[in-house]
Amino acid sequence: MAMNPAHTGIKNCLEFHSLYRLQWVGFEGAPQSGFLTLCTPIETPRKKYLGTRHGIGLRFETDRIGRFNMNRINFSYAAHFNFTKDTRLSLGLYGGVVQLGFDASGSTTVSPDPTVNREASFIAPDATFGAWWNGENYYFGAVLQQLIPWAWPAPGSDSRFRFHPAFNAGYRMRVNDKVTFLPAALVKIPPKGPVALDLQAIVDFSNKFNGGLGYRNGDALIFFAGFKINQRFSVNYSFDLTLSDIRLGSSNTHELSISFTTCKPENSSTYSCPLF
Repeated sequence: MAMNPAHTGIKNCLEFHSLYRLQWVGFEGAPQSGFLTLCTPIETPRKKYLGTRHGIGLRFETDRIGRFNMNRINFSYAAHFNFTKDTRLSLGLYGGVVQLGFDASGSTTVSPDPTVNREASFIAPDATFGAWWNGENYYFGAVLQQLIPWAWPAPGSDSRFRFHPAFNAGYRMRVNDKVTFLPAALVKIPPKGPVALDLQAIVDFSNKFNGGLGYRNGDALIFFAGFKINQRFSVNYSFDLTLSDIRLGSSNTHELSISFTTCKPENSSTYSCPLF
């Protein structure tokens, strides 16, 4: 849900997620990021078994990158349309504000530049659209971020929030009654700069433990692992081994996430996955 608002209320229970990411440890001005999300379905009468469901939620996100700091708070809404018992289309929207700050006190330029040596702190509107389609064993997602191209008063003379699309997909393969293999991909397309591609492969054991490997083009090799307690409380950790030239200054990135759901544990089978 932190990335795609279409996940808001996708389950019939309350969900809480949190994450903290410390990137390129020891590298000056390295990114530090975190988020909190909370969502719940809306209880509304449905005229038929596969009728539309709705969800609402809240997201808070913070980033510190060099001299920039950014905070977002968004409310979210999503509608979920089941075409069959196992196929579903979800459409969601984030709406809120983003606060951006720039500290020029520690910035230096080769020659004096008044467009850079200016403090900045302002609030702008923020919106994101998301779509999600899943079957019993696969999913596709699309996210259109920063739909409002708000211009920055500083720094720079042509800085603004720009439109960012992202797409992801994954497939679940059953190895046996206790082991599931989950390959997935995420593509992020910035307005300027190279396309970012994340590939990952997760092995899940009895819906209690998981581990896997990932690769981010031009950046890092990723290792991650997690566990669940009673299928309600989960902890996940990932470690990035930097492959780019940044490894000369730092080769470690750490990410920790904690989540909780009020969904009742599934006792009938260990072959399950929260993505579906």
